Amino acid sequence: MKRVLLVDDERWVRKALMWSIRKLNLSLQIVHECANGLEALDWIKRNDVDLVLTDIRMPVMDGLTLVKELNKLDRNLDCIVISVHDEFQIVQQAIRSGVTDYLLKPIEEEDLKDCLEKWLNKQKEVGEENKTPTIVDEAFPASTIDQVLAYLETTPLRQVSLTDAAKSVHLNPSYLSQLFKQQLNTKFVDYLTELRIQEGKRLLLNTTLKMSEIADRVGYSEVAYFSNNFKKMTGYSPSEFRKSTKK
Repeated sequence: MKRVLLVDDERWVRKALMWSIRKLNLSLQIVHECANGLEALDWIKRNDVDLVLTDIRMPVMDGLTLVKELNKLDRNLDCIVISVHDEFQIVQQAIRSGVTDYLLKPIEEEDLKDCLEKWLNKQKEVGEENKTPTIVDEAFPASTIDQVLAYLETTPLRQVSLTDAAKSVHLNPSYLSQLFKQQLNTKFVDYLTELRIQEGKRLLLNTTLKMSEIADRVGYSEVAYFSNNFKKMTGYSPSEFRKSTKK
């Protein structure tokens, strides 16, 4: 069963979509639902999911921004966006950002079925063609991780991603993720978040940059997401942290 996350700010829409998907009797399990992109992003960082169905227009963080932030995480998941007919330009942006497919409101059951079946078939093909190694070659793990850490030290945080880190050492991203966890006992995304927050602290202490500029420099396209992660890790919002150091 593939794990699915539903993201929409209207509860009744989420419930209707959940009911429709279950009615199709496909190999899909609705594992969670979120009311906005930021909530979804936080949940995904702590949980495994294969497919995200997200509305485009939502408060706090919209669906398009969610897709862009998920691309930075380099998680092995796909996104299908949901929009209305007059938002096709936004849908085109989403497609350029790497979404798998899109659905138009009001969602017809047949369209939903075709979309999800197409995605499931794609997953089967990918699973057969790209089987990730389960055993890490012990001959080179330490030196490989040293090279990745060097990449992290020398690359601007706004440009860092698991995909590019993997390219720098000529490895598959999934394989590198496995190797990173094995060698450092932490996930690549968690390690990267720590680096981003530490750099955020430095910029807050030593510069007069605006919050939006700091967020962008450390790799967050949304100030709200930067602030949320910063407070989780430090106990302070970025503005509170900056003020506290000036007392």
